[in-house]
Amino acid sequence: MFSFRGNSQAPLLPEGFILVTDQPPSSQELNKLLSKCNEKTHPSGRLDLALKNSFCNLSILEESKGNLAGFIRATSDNGLNANLWNLVAQPGKQQESLTLVLIHRILLILRRDMPGCSISVSAPSFAINALQEQGFLLDPNGIRAMGYRLR
Repeated sequence: MFSFRGNSQAPLLPEGFILVTDQPPSSQELNKLLSKCNEKTHPSGRLDLALKNSFCNLSILEESKGNLAGFIRATSDNGLNANLWNLVAQPGKQQESLTLVLIHRILLILRRDMPGCSISVSAPSFAINALQEQGFLLDPNGIRAMGYRLR
């Protein structure tokens, strides 16, 4: 449906942050960041289960303190569809940069592991520009959703 519009350059992670792909945050850490971003928090047990059953997740940590600064996770039917959830980045001057890195990196993983799948995203309004920059379309053909398809 929607083409993968690859950018020539990958967005750079701001200095002082590291990207973690092999260890999800604790539900407490994620809820703290969700709250800081004015997003809905979730009961720890349900969030732990969601993290455990996700296809993949990415975290951005402050290098000096190890605090969670950004997060996104993907679920999938391991075939045709993937969904992106809990996209958050700490408020401040680097929020857009952190968001762009998260989206770009998770799309690379999905493109590599599940080429051709359709991707939907549940995201806060601050992420709209970063999502569009990575090829998502806002309300395609009048549908009140954003869609993305990898080739």
